[in-house]
Amino acid sequence: LGGGGEKEEEGASEPPAPTFDVSTLKANSEPRAFAVEPSLFLDLLGASFSFLTRGGSGAFADGYKISLVPCDDTKYSPLSIGDYMLLETCSPTAELKAAARPLPLVLYEFEACPFCRKVREAVSILGLEVNFKPCPSGGNKYRRRVKRKYGDSATFPFLIDPNTGIRMFESDDIVSYLFKTYGDRTIPGSLTGGWRTALTAGLGLLPRLGVGGSAKNSDPPERPLTLWSYESSPFCKLVRERLCEYQIEHTQVSCPRGGTNRQRLYKEAGRFQVPYLQDPNTGVELFETAAILEYLDEVYGVETAAVKYL
Repeated sequence: LGGGGEKEEEGASEPPAPTFDVSTLKANSEPRAFAVEPSLFLDLLGASFSFLTRGGSGAFADGYKISLVPCDDTKYSPLSIGDYMLLETCSPTAELKAAARPLPLVLYEFEACPFCRKVREAVSILGLEVNFKPCPSGGNKYRRRVKRKYGDSATFPFLIDPNTGIRMFESDDIVSYLFKTYGDRTIPGSLTGGWRTALTAGLGLLPRLGVGGSAKNSDPPERPLTLWSYESSPFCKLVRERLCEYQIEHTQVSCPRGGTNRQRLYKEAGRFQVPYLQDPNTGVELFETAAILEYLDEVYGVETAAVKYL
């Protein structure tokens, strides 16, 4: 835990944006609600396990409420019934702090870490925007940066808050800080279980067999991507795993049920569905998990050349 306003390292000057033709993707890129690509069925099944072990933590915004109101086409609703629709909202405190639009937090972490998951759940519940610096095992970018600055004993997650100057290790301390600073100071029971929270988070990761924990050959872009997502969604998890393995910096706009960012995406894209990826390096904007994964592989993945032995 520490203060100070040391500025985070910035990338080089922005290169001219290349282009990518989405029509070349084999996977369907047209948004379809609750559609599952057969090739992803087992992956989604494994990614759903953590929803069960964690009791859906991260799915609902702080102070989640639901009500039945007259239909309004300008507002996002998960369901309409005749002339009425369901309206999901969060606590007034969360709405006010979201409206203030603080600078995105910076989080060094990796997907296959139960302690990192605890922080990601808190981020999702609070509906925060967070710049993720993926630190998978074997990573030569952000993981190395933290180890060089703080020593080999430095652990993840590691949080930097540009709004307050705080820099912080230790998941429980980070969770407490987030709810104190961006919530109403009350930490949900799902995140106050100590070792039990870490255990259930770890158990939820078992079916994925370490996916999202080790770096893969990649050519990450200079400019960070934007991912509209929330923690308990298995569709979003598969995308975050790939982003982590490729060490692709990305800003997550957290969209829990009842969160204000769902309305933002509905207004911006004309519908709400996650994951939704925006890549300023190519101008590509994509719904659909399978299409996003294929896109990331095509644009930023690097195949390992076969080694011939004499």
